[in-house]
Amino acid sequence: MIAFARNLFGLVRTISGTTQLLSPPSSCIISCFTTQVLFRPFTASRRPDIDSLDGNYDRDSSLSKIVQEQRWHHPRVKKLFDSALAPLLGSKLLMEFRQHPKLALAFFDWAKLQVGFHHTTESHCILVHILFYHRMYAAAHTLIKELISTTRVWPVPDVFYLLWSNRNVCLAGFGVFDAFFSVLVELDMLEEASECFSIMKRYRVFPKVRSCNAFLHRLSEVGKGDKARATFRDMLSAGISPSVFTYNVMIDVLCKEADLESAIRLFAQMKSRGLTPDVVTYNTLIDGHGKLGMLDEAKAIYAEMKREGCDPDVITYNALINGLCKLGKLPDAFHFLHKIKESGMRPNAITYSTFIDSFCKEGMMQAALKFLFDMRRAGLSANEVTYTCLIDALCKRGDFAEALKMVKEMLKGGIEFNIVTYTALLDGLFEHGRIKEAEKALNLMLEAGISPNLQMYTALVHGYFKANKIEKVRGCLKEMNEKNVEPDMLLYGTIIWGLCNTGKVEEAKLLMLEVKEIGLPVNCVMYTAVMDACFKAGDYTSALTLMEEMQNFSIAPTVVTYSLLINGLCKSGLIQEALNYFNQMTTIGLPPNVHVYTTMIDGLCKSNSIESARKLFDEMQLNGFIPDTPALTALIDGNLKHGCFDEAFQLRDRILDGAVELDLYAYTTLIWGLLKFDKIQEARTLFDEMIEKGIRPDEVAFGILEGKYYALGKVGEAVELKDDLVSRGLLTRVGSCTSPDA
Repeated sequence: MIAFARNLFGLVRTISGTTQLLSPPSSCIISCFTTQVLFRPFTASRRPDIDSLDGNYDRDSSLSKIVQEQRWHHPRVKKLFDSALAPLLGSKLLMEFRQHPKLALAFFDWAKLQVGFHHTTESHCILVHILFYHRMYAAAHTLIKELISTTRVWPVPDVFYLLWSNRNVCLAGFGVFDAFFSVLVELDMLEEASECFSIMKRYRVFPKVRSCNAFLHRLSEVGKGDKARATFRDMLSAGISPSVFTYNVMIDVLCKEADLESAIRLFAQMKSRGLTPDVVTYNTLIDGHGKLGMLDEAKAIYAEMKREGCDPDVITYNALINGLCKLGKLPDAFHFLHKIKESGMRPNAITYSTFIDSFCKEGMMQAALKFLFDMRRAGLSANEVTYTCLIDALCKRGDFAEALKMVKEMLKGGIEFNIVTYTALLDGLFEHGRIKEAEKALNLMLEAGISPNLQMYTALVHGYFKANKIEKVRGCLKEMNEKNVEPDMLLYGTIIWGLCNTGKVEEAKLLMLEVKEIGLPVNCVMYTAVMDACFKAGDYTSALTLMEEMQNFSIAPTVVTYSLLINGLCKSGLIQEALNYFNQMTTIGLPPNVHVYTTMIDGLCKSNSIESARKLFDEMQLNGFIPDTPALTALIDGNLKHGCFDEAFQLRDRILDGAVELDLYAYTTLIWGLLKFDKIQEARTLFDEMIEKGIRPDEVAFGILEGKYYALGKVGEAVELKDDLVSRGLLTRVGSCTSPDA
């Protein structure tokens, strides 16, 4: 019986005229036995014809002849398929047809269509070897796919061992095993392919480099970089010579993982093996460095590429343009755009989209729209990503007419909205208080069958909080809970911000506590929002407690946190405490910015500490900060209130001589200072200058000047001032200044 099994399953080989038994793993024998006997259905109700099993090969030959003549309805054939051992005889017939691959394939295809009949796994393996030996590679490939697909319940090693045990059906060849490996890759059975690669290494039968490349490429596509690197190392240790494509895949894997040092080492190894990098190699390296902002390195690779005679293509220039645009270096990006045109190439959709995205982020909407026009004129179509960038930027600047025009263009062009497009549109509409239009857009999205995701819910919650629609917020949160959409830190932060903005400070504190209890880290943004709300509610004690709590939990405050804290303390009259926190910033290595300096200077001026304010102003400049209008105005105001007229106007002259523009508050402060010293003519001159610069006076600026005229008994001048402002459309007859938008 054992000898029968060995012969049946092909576990015998002949070496130098002697017969030796192979020793396959026990799993192979078990698998073979279960395939041949246990898992083959018994389709006949009567006993099989013993004559067909008695070793009478003449009769089998006659059966072979019947099959050769494709007389499928012959009684002998029918008798064969009525037998319970028909699958085993099918394998035997295939062996007899090993020199006739087309006949073997025809018999196999016909047999598998018979009711109740199933080929054994061994039959598949025998036929694969026959087809491969006779170079019927396409048919062999299809059969291997069928074999794998119909035996997925079987471990890959068992199928491999069956193929191995039948390798001598024809003259031994190992291409079958490479084909088996490549089919596993093709079917996305990547774990099984990896297992197969390991078995092949043990048997010293290696896949071809082409198959290895396909495997590496697929691993890269699904983000299994570690597995790709391990396979690459196995290839080298097995003596499989990598090709340029192999290196391109691996360099791409490393660049995607931001491991540029290893990518450059692999690039050098590639060249040391005598392989010439192609345009894909260079493009991958340029793109990898550009995305990390390493533009000097990207340009150096570009220069090497040209030196080595490898011509850049549009993808090369797109990679450079993308890196430059991300860092806001538009002039340099334009240089490479001109290079594309100079080289006789045409910018593609990615080129235009990259510039449009950059223009949108820089607020250069006219340039973005011009590029969109140029893109269309070049016969290229914008995709949903480009349109989403434009819609987002237009919504953020409140240009909804143009944004909706883009929406209509998308619909007309058959470009489907995605969740990102809707989120950009809704976020913009909510941001500008256009709640009804936002809800209309939301309904359109739902009608299109697009369900809100976490980002969309965050935008909705933010928008409803801004519109003070608390019930709508609760509705969103309830819906999220029903749909099992888990909040993230951004959404929690948005809710805390919303509660603080609507005066629900205690609820915000409770939510922060809940976030801690579920194991999520409360961040600086949340603390800062609640601290701000506490200061606005006049509860500086709670704000200081939160600051101490942050520090106890080692949550690093940002410049914004300190700015808000110092401002709140100054407004609460706690100047010394504000100064302590100001000095603390330098101690922890967080230098104050212009806004923090301005806040502290303003607080010192308002608390009559003009000398300390001046010192801080000088320190600000020594640290390389250029005082802005609010900083200068705060110090001017402080000097004027303390009678330091000369110092105040020296600062005023400094503003006028420099690049800093006076605003309404600065002009009003100076006018007030001049009037305090009865310099009414100078004040009037400054008032007229303010109007000439396009700054409309408000009721305060007009009122203090008009009041001073009346106080000095200059009624005619007061009336003349009012008439002048009325005639210029800057004042109504009842005495109110028009708004800037009037």
